[in-house]
Amino acid sequence: MSESRSQPSALVIGAGIGGLTAAVALHQQGGRVTVLERAPAIEAVGAGLGLTPNSLRALDMIGLGDTVRSMRAWTAEGGLRTPSGRWLSHTSQDAAAARFKGPFVALHRATLISLLHSRLPAGAVRTDAAAEVADPGHADRRARVRSGAQEWEADLVVAADGVHSPARSVLFPGSPGPRYAGFTAWRLVVPAPEVAYAPHETWGRGVLWGTQPLHDGRVYAYAAAAVPAGQRAPDGELAELRRRFGAWHDPVPAILDAAGPGDVLRNDVHQAAAPLPAYHRGRVALLGDAAHAMPPTLGQGGNQAVEDAVVLAHHVAQRADVPDAVAAYTRDRLPRTSEVVRRAIRVGRLVTLTSAPACALRDAAVAAVNRLGPHLALRALDGIADWSPPGHQDTSGSRDSSSDGREDGASAARGG
Repeated sequence: MSESRSQPSALVIGAGIGGLTAAVALHQQGGRVTVLERAPAIEAVGAGLGLTPNSLRALDMIGLGDTVRSMRAWTAEGGLRTPSGRWLSHTSQDAAAARFKGPFVALHRATLISLLHSRLPAGAVRTDAAAEVADPGHADRRARVRSGAQEWEADLVVAADGVHSPARSVLFPGSPGPRYAGFTAWRLVVPAPEVAYAPHETWGRGVLWGTQPLHDGRVYAYAAAAVPAGQRAPDGELAELRRRFGAWHDPVPAILDAAGPGDVLRNDVHQAAAPLPAYHRGRVALLGDAAHAMPPTLGQGGNQAVEDAVVLAHHVAQRADVPDAVAAYTRDRLPRTSEVVRRAIRVGRLVTLTSAPACALRDAAVAAVNRLGPHLALRALDGIADWSPPGHQDTSGSRDSSSDGREDGASAARGG
């Protein structure tokens, strides 16, 4: 079948947040989209995630931004603490919204997956369908994807197949894959504890804990520790969390008491060893962790995947030629996401310090900055959370000044 600007044929590998967002965006542009997912079903797996104003504006482009904004639960002041409970810095939803023109929303990953899945036609997502790129294609030939005994052809392939992406290895076999970031992470979602609490992240020596309320009466908690890769607790991960965090300030003990052994997910964290030379080859575009794996220290992994998806769909809609569209996607996304990865890695080094003197200096510096100006900790997301997708219309009804997904010059120059 020949390529058509009004109805491109697209295959998406991976039904995670980035892959489904791309599928919805391409479908809404009139494209015929099929999603190949290796899992046997689209299930309510995973834990929580935080969506920042940049990705919420991206979700506006597919009609989901306000739906997700209505689920925000954080309305009070929160901030950064020490394990004893002492506050190092404070911020608030109002301050974040004022700085970045929108709220921060924590929700269960399964909630967003369900919302995205519901925007696709029946049969668009095929499960139990592990897929690999057989041929990335070229200007004069379509890309080919193999799934079991079946082979597919498509004008566009979106490879959203995760941090250990097989597609990335096919497109760039000489590039180093992601490396261990130096810490492991735990995540859990449990009923909200009865003790009073404010949203917080708590930094210790080589460990951290975070607590965020969800709109449905549950709480999303996450933790990390600087340990060698590949470790697992012999008596279970909940027991490991109790050993590491059970004596910390409220509500940490209450959250652990509300959890069962099956509620805790543990994953070693990986990050890009070096930027890829491009996020595309032929007619295949890499998206999300497949393109730019990053530690979760800025909370931007899923947010950047959502950005990727809407920017890719924008270029496909604007250009008749798919190879030109994916090349434009690389030009937009590679510089921005490479900077986000660098900044996330820097924060990762800061929060996983293990030396007592270094941690004391870090905490004193954070507290001093807070005394100079509350909410200054939000600067870590300057140039990130204030991004808008091409064509986004702000709340005043004027067109956003960003062009083709690039940052405003002043924002791009700001550091973390």
